[in-house]
Amino acid sequence: MQLTPSAAQAERFASDLTRIWPESTKGGPLLGLAVSGGPDSLALLLIAHTALPGRVAAATVDHGLRPESAAEAVEVARVCALLCVPHATLAVRVEEGNVQAQARDARYAALAAWMEREGLSALATAHHADDQAETLVMRLNRASGVSGLAGVRERGLVSATRLPLLRPLLGWRRAELAEVIAASGFTAADDPSNRNPAYDRVRVRQALADAAWIDVPAWSQAAAHLADADAALDWAAAREWAEQVSKEPMGLVYRPQAPRAVALRVVARIVEQLDGQAARGQALARLFDALVARQPASIGDLVVRPLPSGWSFMKGPKRRV
Repeated sequence: MQLTPSAAQAERFASDLTRIWPESTKGGPLLGLAVSGGPDSLALLLIAHTALPGRVAAATVDHGLRPESAAEAVEVARVCALLCVPHATLAVRVEEGNVQAQARDARYAALAAWMEREGLSALATAHHADDQAETLVMRLNRASGVSGLAGVRERGLVSATRLPLLRPLLGWRRAELAEVIAASGFTAADDPSNRNPAYDRVRVRQALADAAWIDVPAWSQAAAHLADADAALDWAAAREWAEQVSKEPMGLVYRPQAPRAVALRVVARIVEQLDGQAARGQALARLFDALVARQPASIGDLVVRPLPSGWSFMKGPKRRV
């Protein structure tokens, strides 16, 4: 068995990376890799190391949520040592509550701090086409709007930083990455939850695998198009805010001129700015529909009233305890 991906695979990765991160052609920037030890991220490590020898470093975040996580981090460190790739294990603590969101926030905070310490220029994760398609189906099942349906972008920012977050494998299939692992001689970590049908994603994954007529790369690309549409709506909402929202004695006043999809985003931004809480889904839709019908409404601690030429948003009177 070969221990490194093929030249064709390395060239493909390098081309995908250059398209979303032109800085990589300069030879200097160092790329950080988020490697959990699962098949997708381990394949990312092997491909990136082959395509960019001496220019990658890897980190494994141990959330401490599974007994196996510490051993998986040790195994990633062992593989990195064989490849002569610098590696760090980042232990984080996840509080009780929304574990998934807490884990994500803690993970990216730890990775950002690691990047700063090591002087890394960008972070790459192993999200691929199947991930993108699965997320799209899950959110369609929840009747999500454009923002919810929008797929992850090939290039973004690491949370709360200006560091580039890259997803160079969005054009790759899960099976292609599995082939890289199979040819390498390494064994990826096995998370049993990835086969547990109690999780929505697992059921969707199984359904997509059984539906031969589905073109997963096309669905993944559709999610990318929706991300473009989401960005366009954000741009339009920012312009609508600048032109139609004003601060007046009765609070913030919005004189809507844009279509519903844009106006909804402006209203959501007003609510979040005044109330400190995000307004989404049915609560936001009910508020918007009430205002269109010229009816006063409330959301959170805000009182919202129709005006002759717009809508006013202000804090309501403090409630007696």
